[in-house]
Amino acid sequence: MFKDKIDLKDFGKTDPEYQDLLKRVLAIQADCEIGGPNLYVKDMLPSAPTKVDQLVVARTAAEEIDHYRKMARLAGDLGVDVSYVLSWPNEKRYVEAFRGKITTWEHYAVFGFLIDRIGRYQLEEFIDCTYLPLDRVVKDSQVMREEEGHIDFGTNKTAEYAAKGGEHKERIQKAVDYWYVKGLDMFGKSESRRSERYRYWGLKRRTNREARQQYINEVNPLIEKMGLRVPDPLKGRLYL
Repeated sequence: MFKDKIDLKDFGKTDPEYQDLLKRVLAIQADCEIGGPNLYVKDMLPSAPTKVDQLVVARTAAEEIDHYRKMARLAGDLGVDVSYVLSWPNEKRYVEAFRGKITTWEHYAVFGFLIDRIGRYQLEEFIDCTYLPLDRVVKDSQVMREEEGHIDFGTNKTAEYAAKGGEHKERIQKAVDYWYVKGLDMFGKSESRRSERYRYWGLKRRTNREARQQYINEVNPLIEKMGLRVPDPLKGRLYL
């Protein structure tokens, strides 16, 4: 396992595989950060049920755009221009979960509850990673705290809809069914050679299987506590 700590000035001396993997993961992370706002801002901002909810949507989008900016700057320092993801249609996003559109508040709530939580998992992979500028961005900036805020809002909103019962609970259950499977797929294939190479070079900490199982162990009790049904973890999956 690669244990060296690499700063920007030393990047050009590293193994070509290390360089390729780091550039790739930064491009994907940048795309995921900007992908969220492109899913929901157009419809959720004007349809917010309250002014406070509208403010939350605007603030969340602004924070995610700033997260994109931070990742884009890291990539740019390595000679990679990721600005193309700003104009990409949703259908071209790297990660399948970002290729659609969010048009209801139930889906917006569950997106924050389940998918932003995976965003936290993704960022956690970079803590103490071998590339120091990336490690510093995750540790020293507001990124992690802001992600936790997005998760908390989504979790609370999902629980609120579930507690209303009736058709509100039915709609939030359908949103959970949809995003739960999308979320599990975001971890990738359980047996992934590329994931193992990320781990070898110290750019990720967990296997895809380990991260997915930790996520399941975290969210399943939360779903059940809300009085909702945990979806079938295999139904509709793209990556096992």
